[in-house]
Amino acid sequence: MRIALSAVAFALLAACKSAPETAPATKPTSASAAKSAEARGAAAMEEAKAAGQSAVAQAKDEGGGKPAVVEAVLDRTVDPCDDFYRFACGGWMKATPIPADRASWSRSFSEIYQRNETALRQILEDDAAGKPDPADPYAQKAGDFYATCMDEQKAETASLAALKTELARIDHIQGATAFARELAVLQLGGVNALFSFSSDQDAKDATLVIGSADQGGIGLPDRDYYLKDDASTKSIRAAYEQNIVELLQLLGEPEKQARADAKAVLRIETALAQASMDRVERRDPYNVYHRIERKGLIATAPHFLWNEFFRASGTPELQAINVVTPAFFKGVDAIVRNNDNLANLKTYLRYQTLASAVPALGKRFVETRFKLTSKLNGAKEILPRWKRCVAMTDGLLGEATGRSFVAKTFGAEGKEQSLALLDGIEKAFSDNLGTLSWMDDATKQQALQKLRKIVNKIGFPDSYRNYDAMKIGRGSLLKNLRAATAFENKRQLDKIGKPLDRSEWQMTPATVNAQYNPAMNDMTFPAGILQHPFFSADAAGSMNAGGIGMVIGHELTHGFDDQGRQYDADGNLRDWWTKESGEAFKERAACVVKQYDQYVAIDDVH
Repeated sequence: MRIALSAVAFALLAACKSAPETAPATKPTSASAAKSAEARGAAAMEEAKAAGQSAVAQAKDEGGGKPAVVEAVLDRTVDPCDDFYRFACGGWMKATPIPADRASWSRSFSEIYQRNETALRQILEDDAAGKPDPADPYAQKAGDFYATCMDEQKAETASLAALKTELARIDHIQGATAFARELAVLQLGGVNALFSFSSDQDAKDATLVIGSADQGGIGLPDRDYYLKDDASTKSIRAAYEQNIVELLQLLGEPEKQARADAKAVLRIETALAQASMDRVERRDPYNVYHRIERKGLIATAPHFLWNEFFRASGTPELQAINVVTPAFFKGVDAIVRNNDNLANLKTYLRYQTLASAVPALGKRFVETRFKLTSKLNGAKEILPRWKRCVAMTDGLLGEATGRSFVAKTFGAEGKEQSLALLDGIEKAFSDNLGTLSWMDDATKQQALQKLRKIVNKIGFPDSYRNYDAMKIGRGSLLKNLRAATAFENKRQLDKIGKPLDRSEWQMTPATVNAQYNPAMNDMTFPAGILQHPFFSADAAGSMNAGGIGMVIGHELTHGFDDQGRQYDADGNLRDWWTKESGEAFKERAACVVKQYDQYVAIDDVH
């Protein structure tokens, strides 16, 4: 059966994902499967270059030269009325194995990411070789960071020496004052210890930037890993404990001591998990807003020396604080109030410092940590070093490398076309609002006002970030990692008490993602996602509508979903719905929840 493919079909074509049952990750079919990780990385780079150059050419139809459906992606043996997803994606799924160094793979996000990281690699290699883009004033910093990251020998020596200096500071902690000060320094450098502290908008006055104290300090991805008792979760906890033991042994600890220390770390992390709010509760923005200020935080956790912590964090006068989860900080207080627990807290800090340093260390540490990563996400091999270094550099200097990336991959024409498509989708959304029989006129007017005030950020920021104060050299990757992370954390903390900058981007230009931010009432679509098959300046309108148009529609609806609808046009947490329309929304949302709750994803997971 042949059907005319509309924008809906193009959306599915862009969203195709490899399925393990049709393309086992353990048995890749490509001829390069037997190559080393670095050789495969080099091969992937060349393949990605070729793909980037020919993707549009491969998709030309015979009519007007516009990119059209790639026939090989489809599976025409499947009746689209029976399984439209397999019809639209089946050919691609059969031909595409999940790469051994990835946990999943898709025709859109993954393949675009592969092309983007190849483009970034070339930019960074040129920067490192002293052949920078003249338009990038921070090319040397980016090149130095990348070159140091690629130096495996320095990771084995200089980074390990830098880590041992950090651990020696922890060993010398004597008393609560030194503990609070050292914790602040470690957090600034990127150590995930005890809790999280940064800046954020005041949810009820979005023009204000205030302090934010939140839960954190655990090593596994979610609190439930510590609290559930099913066989799978227990297996992951056991693997995590063993991983801690092995990492500590690499630092020279005897096995007996390493096992005792691992148990101490897990006890503290379990206590933090028990005090943490679960992810479902955190979806309600009212559950994570508690402006109890500095004095309220001190009253909640009086045994931690907050004044010393704030002084060492560079925020000695801070008063305005949202304590996101007060119950969590009661849990923190219970951990620190026992003076006998200082030795265990130092052990915990040592491990968290080590864990945060692993990406900057040598092969033994990286391979040991990957054992846990593989168990968590299913990837079979570690990413080649160049891919890890590209990701690290883009994450920390993304608006430096982003200038060159945008010039190579996007340009002004792409921005204009993207904005035109976005305007059309917002117009359609506005028209649809008028047809809702369950929403009253008062709420519709508020919704339209919110829609009209959405700020759309396309491609790249109007003004790029200033990295002058970031100190980067070629001596130690770990020192660079700490310096770059501290630069960003201090930049965030410096926002407190200053006017809100609504023009700031929260994604790098090369990021393959998009977002709606309810507190800013804005949408962001970086140049990184505005690539084939989501978007092409040469593509037919229906392809772009079904590709990036689907993403735009997805992000736009976040402004009116169960979370986003609770923020008004200016980003304030405020109920702007009439009681009747609010209840009608909840009724319809409950219907969707009930429907999806009937679907079984795997085993007994709904």
